[in-house]
Amino acid sequence: MSNHTVKSPSGSRRGRPALAALAVAVLGGVGLAGPASAGTVRQSDAVQTSLDKAVRSGELPGALASVRDANGQVRNYTAGVGDLKTKAEVPVDGQVRIASNTKMFTAVVVLQLAAEGKIKLDAPVEKYLPKVIRGKGNDGRKITTRQLLQHTSGLHSYTANMPSIFKIQHTYSEPHALLNTGLAHRPDFAPGKGWMYSNTGYVALGLLVQQVTGRPIGEEITERIIKPAGLRGTYWPGIGEQGIRGAHPSGYAPKKPGKQAAKSLADVTRLDPSWGWAAGQLVGTPSDLNRFLVALMDGKLLKPAQLKQMKDTMKAPGFPAGWTYGLGLLKIKLSCGGYAYGHGGDIDGYETRTGITKDGRAATIAVTALPTTQAAADKVNKALDTALCS
Repeated sequence: MSNHTVKSPSGSRRGRPALAALAVAVLGGVGLAGPASAGTVRQSDAVQTSLDKAVRSGELPGALASVRDANGQVRNYTAGVGDLKTKAEVPVDGQVRIASNTKMFTAVVVLQLAAEGKIKLDAPVEKYLPKVIRGKGNDGRKITTRQLLQHTSGLHSYTANMPSIFKIQHTYSEPHALLNTGLAHRPDFAPGKGWMYSNTGYVALGLLVQQVTGRPIGEEITERIIKPAGLRGTYWPGIGEQGIRGAHPSGYAPKKPGKQAAKSLADVTRLDPSWGWAAGQLVGTPSDLNRFLVALMDGKLLKPAQLKQMKDTMKAPGFPAGWTYGLGLLKIKLSCGGYAYGHGGDIDGYETRTGITKDGRAATIAVTALPTTQAAADKVNKALDTALCS
């Protein structure tokens, strides 16, 4: 598998200011016949151009991406700056908080347990978490594991009621406390009668895994997925761990929304990710997310029956047009025709988008702040589409 890097024309890899980075882009591109030298930039490379556009306004300080073609050739990209204070460059294939991409990992573990006969997807959650999901009309006796996986349980998402990241940045959260925050609200709808993205449901799934296996969800994800798939840059942060272990760009959060965001960015790289837990705690690299998707679609992580169920999608209100949701997996409509399977992740400091096509082309885009305008959000999604369609 060949591997080379494409950078925006921003100076050397030694940390000189990336002054021109605000004019280039983040993803995609057709693999070259041979490896590119460090600093090579192909102006016709649509992926690089899309990344540069994403960082141009300054709302998203940095971007990084990895694209793997159907033959296994990998291209990595960067744009913008990796640290607003020092002007260091974005590290190639650096680690980022992958947030809700964690849901794919949690879902795979749950589906593995189903294949092993340890759980039944259509049995009430009550069977595995007795008297845990209760209160305000929430009832685990009426909710199935499948409904938790596909966001049709009706459980209110606890993240809808969280305070500003600046108030909880260094606060540790217990999983049951996260669950109870969601259960303090009435269901958004009766189980199976609607669709609503619910982080509460995935915290419940993490607790279910722990109850069934007798081991921590982070350990199960590590032993069942990270190690077998060879994800060397992906890990489950330990209790109280607030930093990012490997080379990484700094992550930022705006203190002011919209057009003022770029002028009010604060460094939130160090934070306690426990509030994401089984719904969004993992750290990883773009190339690792692609490697995970390849292993998943190649049948190395799930048996055919479970993978088929994971890919069985339904309408997902609130997502872009043409995007549908399965069991911890998005089906993403592409502008070039066809679709990709993947997910995305949003956590203060980082946003990621991932996808893999039917023929095995995989791409992951990451930016170092959450978009606060629709235009910025669209540029990130467009970068993924460009990478998968180039």
